[in-house]
Amino acid sequence: MIPNVVSIAGVDPCGGAGVLADVKTFSALGAYGCGVVAALTAQNTRAVTGIHEVPPEFLRLQIDTLFDDVAIDAVKIGMLASAPLIRTVADALRRHRPRFVVLDPVMVAKSGDRLLRADAVEALRLELLPLATVVTPNLPEAADLLGTPVADSPEAMRAAARALREHGPANVLVKGGHLPGDRLVDVLFDGERFVELAAARIVTKNTHGTGCTLSSAIAALLPQRHSVAAAVRDARAYVLEAIRAADRLHVGGGHGPLNHFHQAWAA
Repeated sequence: MIPNVVSIAGVDPCGGAGVLADVKTFSALGAYGCGVVAALTAQNTRAVTGIHEVPPEFLRLQIDTLFDDVAIDAVKIGMLASAPLIRTVADALRRHRPRFVVLDPVMVAKSGDRLLRADAVEALRLELLPLATVVTPNLPEAADLLGTPVADSPEAMRAAARALREHGPANVLVKGGHLPGDRLVDVLFDGERFVELAAARIVTKNTHGTGCTLSSAIAALLPQRHSVAAAVRDARAYVLEAIRAADRLHVGGGHGPLNHFHQAWAA
């Protein structure tokens, strides 16, 4: 059966991140994509010039109306810019109890623009981390959530994953892309076992929306795989190929998007 997966996130008009990128990813990986809009952004590959948050009551209405009709198998949560929006989503998840929840704690855009208010970090940590099947922070996001220095080694990444796991998520995937070197290492922790996932770094400037795409790929694959680890492995493989094929696209003059349909648009 084709799973129904929803993204609750912001809208990036250039399509590299947010709801548009998530729905592309769901579609590419065999899931039916739905989208709930938490914020509108004025954004391109170079900068975020404005954010317009959806009122919490309308965000709640979107979620409840969707769940009242569509059997949602997995939820991906992306940009939620404020504490009221975070609490609204958390309340909805507790009511509707989807089987899988993937939380991408979006805090800063690839351009460097902050997308999560500093006073909302605590709400994210207290309200949404305990509800997540998988949380997918990069190194600065993990440090922000924990109030600690940014991890600078695989050992420090394991410590961050263990500390984040204590806040309630079932699984923590700490992404190591900010570490220097030609080899990328991500760390997955389920409370008992660490799995290090390594890959060669792909040299390209077109990495806009990488975190959105990975988290939405995991959400699409969780209902289709036998384990969280298998879903994460296959999601990473998809993202790496989407990055590898990104230079075939010509979108904007900054950090361009991944090639979400690299499998369908084979050269």
